[in-house]
Amino acid sequence: MKTILVTGGAGFIGSHLCEFLLGKGFRVICMDNLITGNKKNIEHLNNNKNFIFVKHNVNEHITVNEPVDYILHFASPASPVDYQKIPIQTLKTGSLGTHNTLGLAFAKKAKYMLASTSEVYGDPKVNPQPESYWGNVNPVGPRGCYDEAKRFAEALVMAYHRVHKVDARIVRIFNTYGPKMRKDDGRVVPNFINQALKNKPITIYGYGKQTRSFCYVSDLIEGIYRLMMSNLNDPVNLGNPEEHTILDFAQIIKKLTKSRSEIAFKELPVDDPHIRCPDISKAKKELGWEPKISLKEGLSRTVEWFKNN
Repeated sequence: MKTILVTGGAGFIGSHLCEFLLGKGFRVICMDNLITGNKKNIEHLNNNKNFIFVKHNVNEHITVNEPVDYILHFASPASPVDYQKIPIQTLKTGSLGTHNTLGLAFAKKAKYMLASTSEVYGDPKVNPQPESYWGNVNPVGPRGCYDEAKRFAEALVMAYHRVHKVDARIVRIFNTYGPKMRKDDGRVVPNFINQALKNKPITIYGYGKQTRSFCYVSDLIEGIYRLMMSNLNDPVNLGNPEEHTILDFAQIIKKLTKSRSEIAFKELPVDDPHIRCPDISKAKKELGWEPKISLKEGLSRTVEWFKNN
């Protein structure tokens, strides 16, 4: 039985990943300091003999007293609300946390994966964004703590791969949604769904003409697994290439929830990307992967989860 360490394993994506990997027959060590993660996301796994939870901050030295075959570094605040509250911790997780997990991968001879982000492309001047695009990032803006943390993390991963021969993967994750998202995490999907369910005004920043592409979490997890099992060392985009304006998305949520909410427009935040859409040609060709869950089906599942939780 192979052992996998998942940092950030109590978070939205991390918890889905832990559950998926247990289903694939892996032994899973879930590590999280619970700053943005939630133990409720993984409590149903506690009775599984192949699951271990370790409360630990990855920015401090990591000790694992057993063999580890894979290390998946998914620890980091990921929503603007979170990382703008704790920008220094966010930068530390991208730098110190990545360094500590890479050091452990080197010592254990483990395969490594970094959860990077579409935010490395900043406010792109190319659409859709291929992995070859270097991005348009403001390093000193309010989003720089997250964008630059991930860009540095990618550079560090590639340095360890080239110098120490660590067998590394980098996944650039685009907007993902689904059950277990925090209601207050500030991102589009939970914001819109909660506002719509309560018939409160749906808050749109700017004129709502900016675009996003939304991938259902089970599709993303399948892509992550395929990348983990592949031989690709360069970054790979994972996301849904179906692009929607934020205003259109709000109308979809309204219709789906039968909400009486009005649309409320507010000032666009600094450096908020105007477009965001993945070029997934590489994932299609190299991994045989593309999203399967339609936006309507994924949102229906997500709305139902928010109603029940």
